[in-house]
Amino acid sequence: MRYIRPLSIEDAVGQLARSAGTAAILAGGSDLLVRMKGGFVEPDLIVDIKSIAGLSEIRETADGFSIGAAVPCAVLGENAGLKKAWPGVVEAAKLIGSKQVQGRCTITGNLCNASPAADSVPALVAAGARAVIAGPSGKRTIAVEAVPTGPGKTSLAKGEIIEAILLDKRSPRSGDAYLRFIPRTEMDIAVVSAGVNLTIDEHGVVTAARVALGAAAPTVLLVEEAAEALVGRKLDEAALERLAKVCAGACRPIDDKRGTIEFRRKVAGVLARRAATTAYARAGGK
Repeated sequence: MRYIRPLSIEDAVGQLARSAGTAAILAGGSDLLVRMKGGFVEPDLIVDIKSIAGLSEIRETADGFSIGAAVPCAVLGENAGLKKAWPGVVEAAKLIGSKQVQGRCTITGNLCNASPAADSVPALVAAGARAVIAGPSGKRTIAVEAVPTGPGKTSLAKGEIIEAILLDKRSPRSGDAYLRFIPRTEMDIAVVSAGVNLTIDEHGVVTAARVALGAAAPTVLLVEEAAEALVGRKLDEAALERLAKVCAGACRPIDDKRGTIEFRRKVAGVLARRAATTAYARAGGK
């Protein structure tokens, strides 16, 4: 096993592209090191990206926010501008692991681990976040929901690495929220989760919305029909009922010891309804 700590994204990409065996990227390590200790993976090459300039920074620009791939989740919660603009994204990131884990884990690692139950991913998908990917052929930017392709699998090609997560500047009267259901009160994996992001006009009518569900299918679901249930109306009881029904119907969950298919579908609708209510209030709706 080789361990390297490159100082540039170009060097990291080159090392990954030239690697002959299994390669892994180390940012926080909260997933990778656990999997290694459990014997689930033994990389031939580990590329530690924490020393690459810019990857441990949150940058606010006129267009929004750029969150470096090595930024710990704890740092997201300490950034006042990000927390004000995207509270749902921040609250989702703060649910990953314990206080100790928060100081290491990253939303990019959470995304690339490709767990259907990842907490930060539904919130990022609802927010319309994008991933900046660097690779041997240059850089490209894709929607966050296009990164995971199945449990433990991503669309990243050999040599590619996510450099940053982009969040757009918020439109006026916008809000987002994320909620999950877990059997315990802390440090558990979501049985099902929901992220909602919406914008309203001066009369409280929803003009744009995105709804995402986690732990409800092999990958996070962007439920466009659920967004359509909200757009063009105030968040009244009829809209919330329609939202819950659509989200329950969109689920493709599994039966396991943590929850049945029927239970997950029911809870998905409940959480989407509650998250929408919180997002609406944050947008200034009444």
